[in-house]
Amino acid sequence: MRYFPVFLDLEQREVLVVGGGEKALQKLRLLAKTTARVRLVDGDVCAEILDAGFENLTVEARAFIDSDVDGAVLVFAASDDEALDKRVAAVAHARGISVNVVDGPADSSFIVPAIVDRDPVVVAIGTEGAAPILAREIKARLEDWLPARFGDIAHRAQALRQRIKDTILDPVLRRRTWESLLQGPWRDAALAGNSEEANRELERQIEAARELGHPVGSVVLIGCGPGEPDLITLKAQQYLQSADVLVTDRLVNPAILEYARRDAARIDVGKGPEGDSHRQEEINRIIVREALKGHRVVRLKGGDAFVFGRAAEEMASVRQAGVPVTVVPGITAAHACAASIGLPVTQRNRVRQFTVVTGASSEGDIDLDWPALARPGQAFAIYMGVRTADHYCKHLLAAGADPETPVVVVENGTLPSERVIETDLRSLVQAIADTGIRSPAVIFVGLDWASAGLSRPQRVEVYRARIASGSGPDKGSQAIDAYAEQVCR
Repeated sequence: MRYFPVFLDLEQREVLVVGGGEKALQKLRLLAKTTARVRLVDGDVCAEILDAGFENLTVEARAFIDSDVDGAVLVFAASDDEALDKRVAAVAHARGISVNVVDGPADSSFIVPAIVDRDPVVVAIGTEGAAPILAREIKARLEDWLPARFGDIAHRAQALRQRIKDTILDPVLRRRTWESLLQGPWRDAALAGNSEEANRELERQIEAARELGHPVGSVVLIGCGPGEPDLITLKAQQYLQSADVLVTDRLVNPAILEYARRDAARIDVGKGPEGDSHRQEEINRIIVREALKGHRVVRLKGGDAFVFGRAAEEMASVRQAGVPVTVVPGITAAHACAASIGLPVTQRNRVRQFTVVTGASSEGDIDLDWPALARPGQAFAIYMGVRTADHYCKHLLAAGADPETPVVVVENGTLPSERVIETDLRSLVQAIADTGIRSPAVIFVGLDWASAGLSRPQRVEVYRARIASGSGPDKGSQAIDAYAEQVCR
């Protein structure tokens, strides 16, 4: 972010505009909405400016001199003379005064955003000068969305601020009351201009806060998907925007936290794929502790909270503490990764079921129904299986799985750093080692593009291990078995 967005207090402060034509007129129309003292200097001021009747505007019909910038907090170079605009900018820069050159971002120290004005609610939209048309599009949508009298709500809230502060002492409960007022019937009545109903609703909210005495906390377990921020649900966004505390995993993309309130507390409880149960107990305590303080706690998890996310353990702890808990599903990593690379996880007449298994366990070796997984036509995804791929290979091959069973590995699925490796079961361990695949990754077994009638994406890396050939069928099978034993030992 090159330009830092701020709102500058112009109350009775001086702003200089150099120019007397259409460019200057556009800036004056914007500045007329402020309480600044605006001074315009130009030797040829157009009639539209002189006849506009702008309040707090002083016009000096003469040529610009360097001392004109003295005392100004902002300077706008808005003439039709490029050389003059550059001179104004140079003088302002030399004196450390912020200057905007209309249509000249290279000479400017600040730029003017597109503005949606619902005074005192003001929305500024900027693209750092790269694409003003996009800013105008966003502005148009916001103009349609925000009611014309939206600013009245802010004026009314300002008038109530001291009373709410003096009446409701608990800060969390006070925030809850403001949310109820500004997002509920009080706001609706105020927007409709029904002051009598708005006052009744205000008294109801204050009385409810007095009776409650202490805010009731809550917990929401949110599945954030595999990492791409746009893949979280609208419901997840809504909970993020109302959260007081965010408890986040290491697999949650930090960009997703941008949907949350800036003032929400953030607690990082990230642990490795084989984190022990004691660490999980500590996470449970943190969630419960924050909820019992009356906070709205949002627990963020990669993928879906109910798919190898230990959500059941966290739900049990929260419910045992008497705190309400909600679960917001997320797109599972397996489905998102498969979709990202165009790999169907089921196929009519060939793959009729799809299984998700874990490659990590805090209780030692993973014990699964290996003969069932090894049968022809089986397809499954292994979560957290990079470090334990050898364990899977050994047991699947021992259970009779075809060594040439197709395998696809997706690292950092859906992210810009996504990598995809296509290999087979007998080559999997060596493929991971030779290509440097790291967690987080999903390993798909029994799926490929060709069998689905699709072409392999060009960005997929194909890996096949070299295997010593024998002189006959039996020796060839022995070579495969020996190789599998070697890489899966």
